[in-house]
Amino acid sequence: MKDRLFILSQYLLPHHLLSRLIGCAAECRAAWFKNRLIGWFAKRYQVDMSEAQIQDPSAFEHFNAFFTRALKEGARPLDTTPGAILSPADGAVSQLGKIEHGRIFQAKGQSFSALELLGGDSDRASPFMGGEFATIYLSPKDYHRVHMPLAGTLREMVYVPGRLFSVNQTTAENVPELFARNERVVCLFDTERGPMAVVLVGAMIVASIETVWAGLVTPPKRQLKSVRYDEATRAPITLDQGAELGRFKLGSTAIVLFGPDQVSWAQTLGANSSVRMGQSIGNSQAG
Repeated sequence: MKDRLFILSQYLLPHHLLSRLIGCAAECRAAWFKNRLIGWFAKRYQVDMSEAQIQDPSAFEHFNAFFTRALKEGARPLDTTPGAILSPADGAVSQLGKIEHGRIFQAKGQSFSALELLGGDSDRASPFMGGEFATIYLSPKDYHRVHMPLAGTLREMVYVPGRLFSVNQTTAENVPELFARNERVVCLFDTERGPMAVVLVGAMIVASIETVWAGLVTPPKRQLKSVRYDEATRAPITLDQGAELGRFKLGSTAIVLFGPDQVSWAQTLGANSSVRMGQSIGNSQAG
């Protein structure tokens, strides 16, 4: 009954209004407010501040600066094994595996459309059909910057409007097409292993999503918007493996896609496996 009421509330709540209000609070610079909020959050979620460049919680200008805090140099060493595919973020594996019949496994009894996840364009989605996916959930205590699993050149960024359902085990098991319904930013790269997609999925109270090349991704209207990055439109953007790609303000989920026969996921990983940014979660395969 408790889960049913929670899921019902997810459909009834004004997702975007609530998220905007909380986003404003997260940008508040009043010391009495932001220090109390940061202190409560750090204690409630047992945030490890010893890893952060700034370790004094009161030194952050607002809650969002604390939430998207940078880590000390070397806090996340990158796996240098040849062919390694790196975890894009700290968190836990929600699911990983093969994209079968155009569907991505979400949770018990649920899956979602890869086509819809990427914005509904068949040309954009077709290279990933029959490929591999990994879904990484970032919890409140985690480091909330997202990094490159593999070096790549940005080809396209797509903002896809949507709902802002909470993302957790309960919603994953009960909200159909959860990740293809929530607001998201799709980043498409060309890599040595062919096309790679890194999808930053929003959630309830996620104030915003940023990328390192475009800053805050907030189109004036909540409608699908695609921006191409190639020599014909603007200077190409190439990011090294492990380089920061973007960040969540009040975090959610990163989904990585590759085409068929390009990568294999580490057999030691499964649902709920803890991962850290920079560790190997798979290997590229010979072409």
